[in-house]
Amino acid sequence: MIAASASSDRTATASCQRVLWLSTIAFTLLFAVWLMLGVLGLKIKADVELMLGSAAATMTAPQIKAAIESRFEWLLAVSILSGALLRLNFGIWADRYGGRNLILFLLLFCALPTVWLALAQSYTELLISAALFGLAGNAFSVGVAWNSAWFPSKAKGTALGIFGAGNVGAAGTKLLLVLVPGILTAVPAAGYFGGWIPGGWRIVPLLYALLLVLMALAVWIGCPAEDLKPGRGRRLCDTLAPLQYLRVWRFSLYYVVVFGAYVALSAWLPNYYVSTYGVSLRTAALLTSVFIFPASLLRPLGGWLSDKYGPRTVTYAVFVGMLIATIPLCLPQSVLALNVWWFAALTVLVAVGMGIGKASVFKYIPNYYPSDVGAVGGLVGMLGALGGFLLPKMFGWLGRSTGFPQAGFLALLVLTLASFAWLILAVRWQRASEAKAALQPGLVPAGRMEAA
Repeated sequence: MIAASASSDRTATASCQRVLWLSTIAFTLLFAVWLMLGVLGLKIKADVELMLGSAAATMTAPQIKAAIESRFEWLLAVSILSGALLRLNFGIWADRYGGRNLILFLLLFCALPTVWLALAQSYTELLISAALFGLAGNAFSVGVAWNSAWFPSKAKGTALGIFGAGNVGAAGTKLLLVLVPGILTAVPAAGYFGGWIPGGWRIVPLLYALLLVLMALAVWIGCPAEDLKPGRGRRLCDTLAPLQYLRVWRFSLYYVVVFGAYVALSAWLPNYYVSTYGVSLRTAALLTSVFIFPASLLRPLGGWLSDKYGPRTVTYAVFVGMLIATIPLCLPQSVLALNVWWFAALTVLVAVGMGIGKASVFKYIPNYYPSDVGAVGGLVGMLGALGGFLLPKMFGWLGRSTGFPQAGFLALLVLTLASFAWLILAVRWQRASEAKAALQPGLVPAGRMEAA
């Protein structure tokens, strides 16, 4: 009996590890696909005919530049929005139908529009393919629900932190251009076999499509076919019930700060470095990757710290650190002249907070809603990703309206300050409720319903 039990435990542990590592690799790849336009789009912008079509012939050079910038912003925004709006749905579906099935669907489905992007011949095709491959961003909700179902409570923070490190996929295309400088010219612009294998920037999405299919095969073979489905058979109204709590929406605001702003900066920084500091595209990609790595790879550390010290303590420290690092970034050059290296160093400090904070915020969810991680995590992830859709436009608007591009960071500063203030108020409210309950032993402290 003891031997059989030990064997069963080893099998369960092995299954957990396969789910964790294969889901993390799949998420990394899907995240790279979701945000590939952050750098690749700068090459697409250079193709005036593709971006504007025949209309470019009747436009002046300033009009062409303005039109391309506007269309590029929409192209980027549509892909980000597509990876945000359905996160709640995908989280619920993962609990109901199994994370393995949902990850397989996303890998195989997103391969098709990724190929389409490589073959697109008009802006309309670019826009539609971006909306479709943007669904890759929903992999986060799926992976959180999937791993949460497989891991015990004491290990969820670490497991979700490791999985969330797949955010490093945001550096995928950027790092590809840094490590393989000739990737965009490896295939002639005309391509091979009459264009079936395209050249130039188009070879990158084609490569991603191939990797998506191979990853789907790895998940199919490597992950347990008998998946855990904690939401199977539950009524939808029961699944959505936790969303009525104010606490869930508070977590969502935190996640806008640590994840939504991360997505926004990952996509926005390359263009910012090129336009503000005049660096090359390769240097801009490298500096953005330096921001992305700590914001992603420190997530497991954030999960471990949250398991050890609790998510509240870790989130406190994250907000304080981010506030200190963000204030100098907001100041105009006339007040504080940051060169490109000091600017990059401060973004790294912000990234450290984001990497740890993404894990600490999500550690709250299984602590309070162990049976509803898919729905609650889906909503928090959805609103966080929507921040990634809205913030680049806010960054750009603040920079244009004030006359100095650094003003874009005011949006991040205000969001961080608001989240920190709400956390402090929630803690004080909880402590006041507990003190009141201590004076009335029969009273259950209401503060536990909105604990920090």
